[in-house]
Amino acid sequence: MKLLLYSHFFAPSIGGVETIVMSLARGLAELRAENGAREFAVTLVTQTPRENFDDAGLPFAVIRQTNFWKLRKLVRDADVVHVAGPALAPLVLGFIARKPVVIEHHGFQVICPTGQLLIESRQEPCPGHFMAGRHSECWKCDPALGWFSARKLWLFTFVRRFLSKRAAANIVPTSWLGGQLMLPRMSTIHHGLVQIEPLKKGDAKLLSGTANIVFLGRLVTTKGAPVLLEAAKILSRQELDFALVFIGDGPERANLEAVAKQPPLLGRVQFTGRLSQAELETKLQHASMVVVPSLGGEVFGLVVAENMQRGLPVVASDLGAFVEVLGEAGKTFAVGDAGELARCIANLMKSPEEMTSLEAQAAQRAQEQFGLKAMIAAHASAYREAERRETT
Repeated sequence: MKLLLYSHFFAPSIGGVETIVMSLARGLAELRAENGAREFAVTLVTQTPRENFDDAGLPFAVIRQTNFWKLRKLVRDADVVHVAGPALAPLVLGFIARKPVVIEHHGFQVICPTGQLLIESRQEPCPGHFMAGRHSECWKCDPALGWFSARKLWLFTFVRRFLSKRAAANIVPTSWLGGQLMLPRMSTIHHGLVQIEPLKKGDAKLLSGTANIVFLGRLVTTKGAPVLLEAAKILSRQELDFALVFIGDGPERANLEAVAKQPPLLGRVQFTGRLSQAELETKLQHASMVVVPSLGGEVFGLVVAENMQRGLPVVASDLGAFVEVLGEAGKTFAVGDAGELARCIANLMKSPEEMTSLEAQAAQRAQEQFGLKAMIAAHASAYREAERRETT
């Protein structure tokens, strides 16, 4: 089967979509039929520049920054078109060419103009203004967009939703997201994780010493890092012994560092910037827990699942996707509530037994629910079904 996989973002860009698309394309390209032949001839199309990335080392073809006419030809030559997120150009071309189109939703672009389901001006989860018909709320969600851009994104949301309803299949990484999008021919396929060995913990101390609390992710407004800093201030006033480590980089780093340099956090907070995979694993050897305080925009939570796989206790905001991924193997707190987050962290710091229990539960759940082979097999099945439906 000739599979065209379109992802606007791809390596060397770093993010959740890029990670999943890479794992999926690699796994499908290496999938063998019963006669030993490759089942899928995968061509990945992206608008991300190559820079110093080695495309030749991948088991599938990569075509970057193609123009409309080349994309049109690639779509016409494919048996099935997979679009990572409802990008308009490949969707329209796929339908014109009467190809089976499979959309994997990595955001909220079919129910929210900004794709984040977050009220940008207040940094609060959106209650669903677009789907409820409260369109003036969408226009003023993010004042930085301006009059024209806000309405353009709003109009594009109608188009994306119209096209998604006509896709051969809509794939979501969590059932919670499916309940939000409400599209036909929808199936849930959990993201699969590249194998990470459970950590051999170093000095991740609790009552006997310093608790090492880790934030791992991009330093952008939607990730909620200021909520964690506010919780840390509360823990400081309670005279609990902890260190806070921010792993990652982004436009909010300078603001966060300025807060961390003030009492009562002075000397307690470290910013490492972006780390290599080896450096990251070494740093996490000393982690007591990982905190994921996102405010919105999350449809799965790779950072949650990956650290569960490492056997680290995870404390996350109670966004629907996080609740589904964690199950009973972690702790959640109300979105944006620094006081409740501080209580969750303090309770874990005071209960080594619960920490140990969560470590085991998290690793087991990640292994059972988020297998890479299962993700690849489920996608392959979806493509076969989409092609079969198109030819009958």
